[in-house]
Amino acid sequence: MTGRAKRKSKPIQESGTGNGEVKKPRTDDPKAIPLSAVDSKQRDEMLQLYKLQMPEDLYHFWDFCKELCPDNPHDALKDTLGLRLVGPFDILAGAHKNSKNPQPNFHLHWRYFYDPPEFQTILMGSEDSRHHIGYFRDTPDSLPSFVGENEAKKGCTITQMGDNVFAAVHLFLLRKRKERGNLKAGREAFESLDAKLRDRAETLSLSLEQKTKGMKQRDKKVVTKTFHGAGIVVPVDKNDVGYRELPETDAGLKKICKAIAEARNDEERVKAFGPLQEMITFVQFANDECDYGMGYELGIDLFCFGSHYFHKVIKQLLPMAYNLLKRNLFGEVMEAHLCSRNHDNLDQLSAH
Repeated sequence: MTGRAKRKSKPIQESGTGNGEVKKPRTDDPKAIPLSAVDSKQRDEMLQLYKLQMPEDLYHFWDFCKELCPDNPHDALKDTLGLRLVGPFDILAGAHKNSKNPQPNFHLHWRYFYDPPEFQTILMGSEDSRHHIGYFRDTPDSLPSFVGENEAKKGCTITQMGDNVFAAVHLFLLRKRKERGNLKAGREAFESLDAKLRDRAETLSLSLEQKTKGMKQRDKKVVTKTFHGAGIVVPVDKNDVGYRELPETDAGLKKICKAIAEARNDEERVKAFGPLQEMITFVQFANDECDYGMGYELGIDLFCFGSHYFHKVIKQLLPMAYNLLKRNLFGEVMEAHLCSRNHDNLDQLSAH
């Protein structure tokens, strides 16, 4: 069997805690971030609606955008960077109180086609490429491990952009400025926003690096990269129990998926499903022996491939994997997403 990722040697492979919890890796600066001006009532409401703890940088970024554009903080970055604050920021703006949708599902609010349950959108960019930026958490009860970006029109890849929203916006701004080259138009606005971002990040002791020390520490715990590239973290004990590799390389699995998705008829498709069925049997063995990471990996990869032909199998694999890893909320998010997975109707607060 060809494995896609050899197990890491034990000194590097840090074991997680028993309940799949990952400690928040913000160790770059020992100074704690001061609390933002957002009140406890709004924080409680956020937790109630999302069932996720938000990092302090999200609240500080809202304060920052309110200062930039008091009348419309949502669009404080729109003219300069083409970014709009969405998702949790809608709660801070009170937009959910005027929702045209009587029963919004906040787990699906700005959840793009390829967003795994670990990813939560906070900024939307170009509608053409479906570009968006969000927090990536390894477990529902931990704070985000990093901020990532994805262009859903191009595929499932999640690119890391620092460990807080200021870093992500700063990196995005640098890229935009480079793309524009020597164009004078808008240069002042770029430089002014850049200076304000840097200043606020420094005041709050937030790192503007794309890859922080904490993110590098997480990399050591990543058991396999998966199709989206951000990798998955599962607890692995000192005997290497927790993850076993799939009996197929990334390229091999993509080939199997392609054969299924592009089959000319049902007969051909049933035949093409053979190798995948075999892998599902391996996952069942792995689950029996507490290697829960294998089913998690296969489920995420099938989800990232993007074809509806895999939805049934994903529903079989991922809620089970999340349950075994005590990440049940992610299982709920995945099931809800598969029921209404498309490229449109991302705003849960508008009438569909």
